[in-house]
Amino acid sequence: MVLNVLLHFHNIHNFHAQQVDLLLIIYGEILKQKNLENEFSWSIIDRWPSHPKFIDAVSKTINDALVNFSDETRDDVIILFSAHSLPLKTVFKGDQYTAEVAATVFHVMKNLNFSHKYMLTWQSQVGRIPWLEPQTDKVLEDLGKSQASVLIVPIAFTTDHIETLSEIDIEFKAVADKSGIKEYYRAKALNDDPLAIEALASIIHDHIKSNQRHSLQYSFNCPSCENPLCRTILNPAEGTSVKPLEPY
Repeated sequence: MVLNVLLHFHNIHNFHAQQVDLLLIIYGEILKQKNLENEFSWSIIDRWPSHPKFIDAVSKTINDALVNFSDETRDDVIILFSAHSLPLKTVFKGDQYTAEVAATVFHVMKNLNFSHKYMLTWQSQVGRIPWLEPQTDKVLEDLGKSQASVLIVPIAFTTDHIETLSEIDIEFKAVADKSGIKEYYRAKALNDDPLAIEALASIIHDHIKSNQRHSLQYSFNCPSCENPLCRTILNPAEGTSVKPLEPY
């Protein structure tokens, strides 16, 4: 008999199959090892790329960061939304991560009334296989030829870690300085910002109230997927997989 419902809340707002599915598989194996696989059922918050309160929270970090620029250049700042890249072979399979990151960027800029020129760029690629482009550091090099002021927004990172504190703050800052960019700042990650916490609470509240097991989109595998464990939920919770009540 199922006694409890486990709610898996993926704290990255855009869906990436390898991350979400891998975690669920690991959780299931741990429960099996402890003979607890029948004690819990699962409900999943698998994506929230355009939740209004989340968009408000990101927009606030941008407005707060723009204050750092000089009065003369603030209106001309280029905003680079930098997200963790993916190998193109993953993208070509149909992974939805890229589209959902782009959707977040669009909703944020719409919320800001498209106040600045902006671009979505990609970082943290490793190895020799092709990854998503343009790469953030390469864009900074090119912008340095004509653009003096750049704001980096870590759009796919909800908290600070090595890819913000080291890659963006140190490595990319060095690239910007060398390339001739005079003003280079980063918008803060959401971390424990009160507005971000309010957004997370709202997402959880909406999910529980909707009686959803997961989003409708979660049940749609990449068309060329060959992994039989993808979208495998150990003891799915009661409820329906339906379209969210809001467009997120």
